[in-house]
Amino acid sequence: MLTLLFHHKNFMFAILTLLFCSIICQVLLGVTYHRLIHETENMSATKNKSLQKLKLKFTSCTQLRETIPNVPVFVDKYINQISIGKIPVSFLKHLSGQLTLLAVLVAGIGACIGIIQDESFLMIAPFYLISFLGLYFYFAAASLIDLPGKINILRTNLVDYLENHLANRLDQTRLDMRMVGMEENSMETKGKNTDQEKASAVKADTTEEFVDRKHAESKKNPPAFTPSEAEELELLLREFLA
Repeated sequence: MLTLLFHHKNFMFAILTLLFCSIICQVLLGVTYHRLIHETENMSATKNKSLQKLKLKFTSCTQLRETIPNVPVFVDKYINQISIGKIPVSFLKHLSGQLTLLAVLVAGIGACIGIIQDESFLMIAPFYLISFLGLYFYFAAASLIDLPGKINILRTNLVDYLENHLANRLDQTRLDMRMVGMEENSMETKGKNTDQEKASAVKADTTEEFVDRKHAESKKNPPAFTPSEAEELELLLREFLA
């Protein structure tokens, strides 16, 4: 059997390499999403730079708009932008499927060449066998890794944290800031009122001092004539002028 498999060793090597790379892509995607899910279990203390950028971006959007953005859409955009290094995960998904299809295509080309060269069925059968086994292992790996399920779990964790934890914390922070601002304004108003009261008291004291001073001066310098004497003097002057 091994002799039949390696009779077309160049084709077999290419097919196995393509299938192996395809499964490796699936494994890398599964590990990446698994790590992200583990980090989202404790988002407040996460050290993942990608998740930290997500929190910072969400906080900035909330502060600028004064309202909570559409969190599910916000999370979906983040999930679509996840990358391994500089390679987007969406590219690895498509690459994994394309490598599997390419492996099946190479196997078909090898089988066609064997038929053209009038090889027996036993000589061509390894191409069909390796194609079926390769497809089986690929779909088995994809089923075990369960990328759609991991994406849903990641999405649920992120939406839950942003809506039920971070958003409430931001609202409370904004409310605290408003309360602090109101307290500062009230303190400034009280300070202004106190200054006005002090100025009024000083003005009143000055007025009272002025009245007292005038009263004291009037006591020190009494009038030269009493009212009755002044009236008699006025009558004498009138008679004299007449």
